Amino acid sequence: MLAKSNSITDIAKENNVSRKFLYKQANKAEQSLDEVFKKPGEEDDVLFYLPVTKEWLRQVVVGLPLICHSSYRGVIEFFDTFFDQKISLGTVSNIMHQAVEKARRINDTEDLSSIKVVVLDEIFQSGKPVLTVADAKSGYCCLLSEEETRDADTWGIRLLELKDKGLEPDYSIADFGKGIRAGQKEAWPDVPCRGNNFHALSAFGKLVWYLENRAYGVMTALEKIERKMSHAKNKSQGNKLSKKLGAAKEATTQAVSLADDISILATWLREDILSATGPDYTTKCDLFDFVVNELRYREHFAPHRIGPLRKLLENHKDELLAFAKDLDQSLEEIAKQFQVPFSSIRQMFEVLGCPNQQNTKWSNYAHLQKQLGYLFSSIREAVSEIITNTIRASSLAENINSRLRNYFFLRHQLGPGYLDLLRFFLNHRRFMRSEIPEHQRKSPAELLTGEEQGHWLELLGFNLFKQAA
Repeated sequence: MLAKSNSITDIAKENNVSRKFLYKQANKAEQSLDEVFKKPGEEDDVLFYLPVTKEWLRQVVVGLPLICHSSYRGVIEFFDTFFDQKISLGTVSNIMHQAVEKARRINDTEDLSSIKVVVLDEIFQSGKPVLTVADAKSGYCCLLSEEETRDADTWGIRLLELKDKGLEPDYSIADFGKGIRAGQKEAWPDVPCRGNNFHALSAFGKLVWYLENRAYGVMTALEKIERKMSHAKNKSQGNKLSKKLGAAKEATTQAVSLADDISILATWLREDILSATGPDYTTKCDLFDFVVNELRYREHFAPHRIGPLRKLLENHKDELLAFAKDLDQSLEEIAKQFQVPFSSIRQMFEVLGCPNQQNTKWSNYAHLQKQLGYLFSSIREAVSEIITNTIRASSLAENINSRLRNYFFLRHQLGPGYLDLLRFFLNHRRFMRSEIPEHQRKSPAELLTGEEQGHWLELLGFNLFKQAA
């Protein structure tokens, strides 16, 4: 069994025992082998020694709140428990404030001129807005500022400050808040502000959820009336509930039909219209108008729910579909670059957007290989890169905001400066893991500059401990 030459099921049948019994015996055997080959005193062997200096203890003080989300009193307990060392609350506070000043100086020297697309967002802490601006590609956080208000003037001032650091993006992505958009228009009048597709899809998803729950509620009510009708018929009193039952059936049919229709419209919007792949810009516009008209047609069934969504889509169509116009232009540039018909590039785009399980994908794929010949691989890579780099939502800003919530406790201990330290930490801390292979073991600052930088603690002036080779 330990050799894994036969399956557990076969061994159990051969020896007329249960699989559970075999697993128990295998665990006992493995424990016995471990004990036999275990070196004497291995658990008590010294692995390495730490040169505990005052500087090393200071970096532990800085690291615990940022890496482990520890409170100041947690740092004090950590020192007492593991180092048998006393440290006062004031000392911890002083060390953290010194780190804030160093982080602020580093933040002030940043160069944002290479950023092409930014995402803008807001998060609230203790009733106050925290304004966030991040690079859509690297995730580098350009702005993290707690303000009294989130009006146009506040946004405009902060964006002008970023402009002084070289930030002149091709476009931005934000939700449809008046303050964000008016502030950007004042600070960057020539920079278009595109719509955040996530918010539109999220609003549609909430509508689907509401209508489905309402439909289930109506169905439950119908079942209750049907049970009452069944009992009433047994007593020859069914006519008392017939009118109520008919109305319930009609309401159920209407609610289920409405929920199904809105769910289908939401799927079309998500997978065909606001997706990075799919039809061209003109077709997407026509489909978008169709969805809006279908919502308007059904609006009277739930005006308080469907109406706001329909108005949101109708008023921000251009901002939400701006990415599709860019896609068409990029595909035309690829066709010119490789001197091939635009129809072939468009077909490649559609093939790459198809799910792998779709039967027609691979036949079209083979046809394109034959048609494009030696250019096939290069064109495929170029089109794939365009699809991958198409930005339609402020997901990175949402990600930053979600991580911020774990550090808001520092506000009470560090004051407003905690955001300067957090921004430095988020920008210079290397990703331990990432769905994007190129991001693994790199910090947002390294992704932005394309250059390797020191560990964030080293940038703050500390010397990291390294084990002897």
